[in-house]
Amino acid sequence: MCRQRFHFSSDAVKRPLAEEMLKRRSDLPAAAFSIHSIDSKDERELTMEMENWLIKFRCLTGIGAALLISGTALAGESTQIPHELTPEAVFSQTVHNTHSVNSGCAPACDANGCSPSGCDAAVGALSNSGCDGCDLSNSGCDGCSDSCGWCNLGEEYRLIGTMDRGIDVGGWFQFGYHNKRNGLFNNHPNAFNLHQGWIYAEKLADGSCGLDWGFRVDAMYGVDGADTQAFGNDPGEWDFRNGFDHGRYGWAIPQLYAEIASGDWNLKVGHFFTLVGYEVVPATGNFFYSHAYTMYNSEPFTHTGALVSYNASDSLTVYGGWTLGWDTGFDQMSNGNIFIGGFSKSLGDNVTATYITTIGDFGARSDEGYSHSFVVDVAVTDKLNYIFQTDAVFEDAYVAAMSGAGPTFDNEQYGINQYLIYTINDCLAAGTRVEWWKNDSDSQYAATFGVNVRPHANLLFRPEIRHDWNPNARNNFTTFGVDMILTY
Repeated sequence: MCRQRFHFSSDAVKRPLAEEMLKRRSDLPAAAFSIHSIDSKDERELTMEMENWLIKFRCLTGIGAALLISGTALAGESTQIPHELTPEAVFSQTVHNTHSVNSGCAPACDANGCSPSGCDAAVGALSNSGCDGCDLSNSGCDGCSDSCGWCNLGEEYRLIGTMDRGIDVGGWFQFGYHNKRNGLFNNHPNAFNLHQGWIYAEKLADGSCGLDWGFRVDAMYGVDGADTQAFGNDPGEWDFRNGFDHGRYGWAIPQLYAEIASGDWNLKVGHFFTLVGYEVVPATGNFFYSHAYTMYNSEPFTHTGALVSYNASDSLTVYGGWTLGWDTGFDQMSNGNIFIGGFSKSLGDNVTATYITTIGDFGARSDEGYSHSFVVDVAVTDKLNYIFQTDAVFEDAYVAAMSGAGPTFDNEQYGINQYLIYTINDCLAAGTRVEWWKNDSDSQYAATFGVNVRPHANLLFRPEIRHDWNPNARNNFTTFGVDMILTY
């Protein structure tokens, strides 16, 4: 039997193991059940229980807090939690215990089964909800149908989806508005902009059963084009200033690579997103609409070269590779030549630490340099995530080629970003980001507060308020922004 291995999402490739090991919204199991059903239902009833579990869970979570407090207090006993149960199954068992012992409602499904109509009467604490958790017929008459509760994402729609030979095609449109320019991607205020019209095609290389191959290509068009192009190239090379831009709108091809995998090894060759940092270029990989100073100023976006990853264990992945400097697309500028490498380590069930470094000639940015990014992702609770990031960049000669300001020497940059993200449910999450970025002696600060509202599986809104301040320049301003991401 083939051993499964992780596949790292390309649109969040900067934090590969953290994304797989610590998802902010845990995937629900394909089949789950309440343990009180095992001994008292026949196979048919158990199967129906599995099929309706997700429906019941959405409804039960709406009343779960009241049940856990009132029911457990009246019972005067603790619930034993078997080690092998998922949190969802444990919650289901606890709700069943409070139903049958203390709530005064109709007992949960027992050896006699439920009413064929699913309308077992509920009284007492649940009389207003009309939900007794027993609708195996999925009739919806007890309030536990698919429409129960306000958060119902529905089915995700894919325009193309997965084709033959495992090739997946998809993308998104990101539209946004902001009332101030901060110079960090969001450079066109007081306008409704298409930031990213994105399309990708990929085949994952799965080495769990031996040698396999894969590829990925991404293309985008929008006002983010200029910041997504390989601006570490000579003008006219690859997608950088090649004559295909239209005013503030531009084209970019940020990824085009092939990969092979065998067992725990993976080799990627071509043009790909960097591993450095926490935030990413694709809008679908970030919580906030705006970006951090550290991400924009002190981290590469893309590379061209070769990158090897090795899953040393279930909790440790090691990276190493060589690229043509920072932000290059099949081109080498100013002898760009760097090592990129590091590791991602899971520290128990709730903490992942990722360290990535680049060392060598950065190319267009500097003659020689060193950078590192260290990210710690902590699942404080099932709903609360804390992320700490610190970056440092040291350069012998920093060439401000894009601004025309000329070279400065011995440039040092530091950054600290902290994120706190609370997932209320699948439809709503709230978060904050507080950041400090220092370029030599000049410090810049910012604090961002926002929410993610997902009314449908394909639709996301990200309104936010951001305040930037600089004690030295006295340049303080507050920005409102909101974007919409429509995936396909």
